[in-house]
Amino acid sequence: MSALRAATATAEPNPSRTCALIIARGLSKTYTTADSGEVVALKDLDFQIFDGEFVSVIGQSGCGKSTLLKVLGGLLPYRTGSVELNGKPLRGPSPDAAIVFQSPVLLPWRTVLDNVLLPIEFRKLQLSDYRQHALELLRMVGLQEFAQRYPFELSGGMQQRAAIVRALVQDPRILLMDEPFGALDAMTREQMNLELMRIWSQSGKTVIFITHSIAEAIFLSDRVIAMTARPGRIAEILNIDLPRPRELSIINTDRFGRYAAHLRALIDARGGMF
Repeated sequence: MSALRAATATAEPNPSRTCALIIARGLSKTYTTADSGEVVALKDLDFQIFDGEFVSVIGQSGCGKSTLLKVLGGLLPYRTGSVELNGKPLRGPSPDAAIVFQSPVLLPWRTVLDNVLLPIEFRKLQLSDYRQHALELLRMVGLQEFAQRYPFELSGGMQQRAAIVRALVQDPRILLMDEPFGALDAMTREQMNLELMRIWSQSGKTVIFITHSIAEAIFLSDRVIAMTARPGRIAEILNIDLPRPRELSIINTDRFGRYAAHLRALIDARGGMF
């Protein structure tokens, strides 16, 4: 058995992470269309996400990646099967999970700090109890000097870092990220990947990351969930056995290349995968 095949023969997580934070069994999601027809977006998904893991989900456009993330965030109901979050049935949005979308969606009339504190306002919590925490998070991502600036004064990468801090300020256990770097240029995206790995390492959060990029998924993840075309099923859950911390140079290694070739063959790299 080849080294890569041995690494992919099981979907068991890092043995140091044994607490299943999310458990999905037979998860399916169907949309009703305008003409009263039905579109099956997700079909019979079974998986577990473990505490502290970084898991990416990849697949062709339309395979249900974003639908899956919204289900896990409690924003969409599912049709059949079950999802448990921290040992309890998932029935709607939970303070244990926060979502970062592709667009930072910062309010232009609010300062960076006030944007970060927005979830605290929505939950009607005491702002003074979270202000120092928000400033510490901004310091962690290098934005402490921009706390009183406005979004238009920040670059795209800086705005996305602010959006990540906004998700972290309520101290969720899970960070759900829906192609958060898809709108950035290639060089900024690489730097944001390094930044995200540092944030993940320091925060200890569980991250579920949606991406079209095979290379990005491999570089960031402990495991990669590869999905089939619609209806989205799990084609394979691939362990990524690469040392951490990771530098961009790891992309040029033979092992990284074998992971990439395996995933391309698995999901058919046409349709924008790279």
